Amino acid sequence: MDYVKTKKKREKLKSVLSRLLADPILADVPRNPTLFDVVTLVSLEKGSAMRLSVVKLDGSSLDVAVMNSATLKDLKLLIKKKVNEMEQANMGHRHISWKHVWSNFCLSYNNEKLLDDNALLQDVGVRNNSQVTFMPYVMKKGRGRHSKRKKHRLFRSLHKTS
Repeated sequence: MDYVKTKKKREKLKSVLSRLLADPILADVPRNPTLFDVVTLVSLEKGSAMRLSVVKLDGSSLDVAVMNSATLKDLKLLIKKKVNEMEQANMGHRHISWKHVWSNFCLSYNNEKLLDDNALLQDVGVRNNSQVTFMPYVMKKGRGRHSKRKKHRLFRSLHKTS
């Protein structure tokens, strides 16, 4: 009997929530909001969070909301979450290698590469309604070091002469 009451309450809550989310005023609330999503949106209204626009390499952009105390790592995790949700909604399950993305691309603000994951966004000048862009990230190789391809060629040529 207790199970039936709980189930009815849950269904009623889902019904009320779906009607609330259909309201145009709440258009920026995700379809299945987490507690973190709701806290961030409330913080946006209070001014303790900021909305950022992230411009992808194809020129399209996505909007994210982060707390004022967020680090670059927090922003990267939020971008990953948002892109994965968009991919899931549009194309079903599609795997994106975020390790590959972050090893080949970085975020930039005012043409400055943001490379320190622990840096606070506000410390690098990012403010509410700022635009952050993806840009190719080329890691400098240490002096005297060879890339894997050059090493492979070098060792292959050594084996041929022996």
